[in-house]
Amino acid sequence: MTAPTVPSPRSGAGLPGSPELLRSVFRRHAAGVAVITAVGGAGPVGFTATSLNSVSADPPLLSFTIGTGSSSWPAIRDSEHLGVHILGEDQTDLAGLFARSGADRFGPATEWAPGPHGVPVLDGVLAWLACRVVARVPAGAHRVIIAEAVAGDPAGEGRPLLYHQGRFNALRD
Repeated sequence: MTAPTVPSPRSGAGLPGSPELLRSVFRRHAAGVAVITAVGGAGPVGFTATSLNSVSADPPLLSFTIGTGSSSWPAIRDSEHLGVHILGEDQTDLAGLFARSGADRFGPATEWAPGPHGVPVLDGVLAWLACRVVARVPAGAHRVIIAEAVAGDPAGEGRPLLYHQGRFNALRD
């Protein structure tokens, strides 16, 4: 039996096993866009995440990752509860706001209210969950957060916002 032929990497794909290779491959992976929120010592914090995953239906668990260098990390590290918001295709500005470093994410342009367990809940999203953090797993310079859904609302209407090829996108028919 002969070993399968491994295709040579494309130009710009980086060395095998490199961060560039991983980034290059995942730029081709479309992901839904979420905003994660929590309450920190100075008030509400939040960030845009494309790493949101369903982990288990019973118990209702989800996961996402956050870099430990993120301005939101201290609040996520210390919070017992957090909010998870699924963004709609018309919310590219909101996604961009929560993705920008140093932005006033909870300023006048952001409509929100305290939700269950005090988590900031954003208005107008497709769906949201309040979650209890059950684990923070080290993964390089990031942490994988595993959280249990304890409340929420899936009642928003519309189509999801996607992230693909380094930019926000909408579904196409």
